[in-house]
Amino acid sequence: MAITTSLSGKTAVITGSNSGIGLGIARELARAGADVVLNSFTDREEDHALARDVAKEFNVTARYIKADMSNAKDCRNLIAQAGACDILINNAGIQHVAAIPEFPTEKWDAIIAINLSSAFHTTAAALPLMRKAGWGRVINIASAHGLTASPYKSAYIAAKHGIVGLSKTTALETAEEPITCNAICPGYVLTPLVEAQIPDTMKEYDMGRDEVIRNVMLTRQPSKEFATVEQMGGTAVFLCSDAAAQITGTTISVDGGWTAL
Repeated sequence: MAITTSLSGKTAVITGSNSGIGLGIARELARAGADVVLNSFTDREEDHALARDVAKEFNVTARYIKADMSNAKDCRNLIAQAGACDILINNAGIQHVAAIPEFPTEKWDAIIAINLSSAFHTTAAALPLMRKAGWGRVINIASAHGLTASPYKSAYIAAKHGIVGLSKTTALETAEEPITCNAICPGYVLTPLVEAQIPDTMKEYDMGRDEVIRNVMLTRQPSKEFATVEQMGGTAVFLCSDAAAQITGTTISVDGGWTAL
């Protein structure tokens, strides 16, 4: 059988995808021919315009559907509204940094809900559609912090470790079907949010751009280079390809060597 990376005829739902890693993945899936459903918790004209731009650029169908990933019903309704879900990318996430004794309960609950529980609910809703279609890919965006840890990020790290475990269980439950589930574990990725942090970090440390990126922001990333959203998207496309049909229940680190330390 010829190996193909064409995703024509497939529909991909990407949570948290109106910017950053999620949008980068959506664009690369669309480039490979998939129809895409973008998502976030807002419902602005610019969100819908973003979907129209993706549709026009890649000649695919693209829609934007508002859904709050902290709400279980919204998570499941997102899949229902999409109507089809051959590829599910669980990407939505938030972060908060604080020591455990001072970590706000509401922040813990929100991070676990958005970063972990949402993936359970979307997966539970998507698997019946994948089984009916006879094919499926679930890709969970974890983190280097799904495999390692840092202080002051207890909720985020707990959620991302949970995502890795959920990926393994999903893979085992679908192991005899043409459905796979894997987790991508990014290191530091150059998103618009990270780019916006660079000037303030330069001022805080009184360093030039290259120096602050290398010695402060990427101190744990041995390559001393940011990963890119396009690389995240390319990895997702690979996991959707025929070449990855026997890759399931594992993690793929795109972290410049972070987890090799």
